[in-house]
Amino acid sequence: MREPVHVIGATGKSGLAVVRRLRAGGIQVVPVVRNGPAFRALGLDIAPRVADLADARALRAALMDAGAIVNTAHARHTASLLAASPEAARLVLLGSTRRFTRFPDPRAAEVAAGEAAFLASGRAGVMLHPTMIYGAAGERNVQRLADILRRLPIVPLPGGGRNLVQPIYQDDVTAAIVAALGIAWEKPEILVIAGPAPITYADFTRAVAAAAGLRRPRLVPAPGLLLTLAARFGRHVPGVPRVDKEEIRRLLEDKSFDIEPMIARLGIRPTPLAEGLARTFERAKISK
Repeated sequence: MREPVHVIGATGKSGLAVVRRLRAGGIQVVPVVRNGPAFRALGLDIAPRVADLADARALRAALMDAGAIVNTAHARHTASLLAASPEAARLVLLGSTRRFTRFPDPRAAEVAAGEAAFLASGRAGVMLHPTMIYGAAGERNVQRLADILRRLPIVPLPGGGRNLVQPIYQDDVTAAIVAALGIAWEKPEILVIAGPAPITYADFTRAVAAAAGLRRPRLVPAPGLLLTLAARFGRHVPGVPRVDKEEIRRLLEDKSFDIEPMIARLGIRPTPLAEGLARTFERAKISK
């Protein structure tokens, strides 16, 4: 890949990881960010282009010479991005498997709307829908769960944690985005990217505890409504990690996906959970 890659959302966890991976591979990057000083503070020695995704004129100016675009900002901005980007630009967009929830969820609806806009556009590229991402610097999915496990002697889980999750390691998300940039997509396509295999949330919780060096957690079933009320109360208690009602409700549905299309199209075989968690907590120790 010889052309520069415009990366939207380059100060975010996935965006920053993509910028670093591309630069390590000798590929020129054009970061497109909302907060220029925040990006410059990262010390990457790249001049960003500043544009709010809600500002059509600024976004069009930032993307006017783009041949390849990666969007790691929220998928709700997809229609604006399509309107502002050159027609011939290749697109790699980041969505979320949250769009497949069966529960009413405004954020999921926004992702679904972004997907629909992309498919209707006829533009060449792909929207990648990752499952829960863990392992990035500063991520709060695994680390927040570890915080809860440190604080609570007994951990209540909706449905006893019987439902399935299939988290994906950040390095695999980054590799998938970079691999997608190297594919000559002929039309808009949708592709789920996920961890190697589904696991019950109870077993996921135990795996997080083990990787964090914590005692084996005592898990007990609890009604989702009771946990929602407890989470609402917990917002007012200092030091208690915040959990919203949508997150609790989604623990009552299976999130299990076929990764063969991901392997076949992108050539990415995802990192085993135990290995990814070990790396995650090792990185956390180093950053302290």
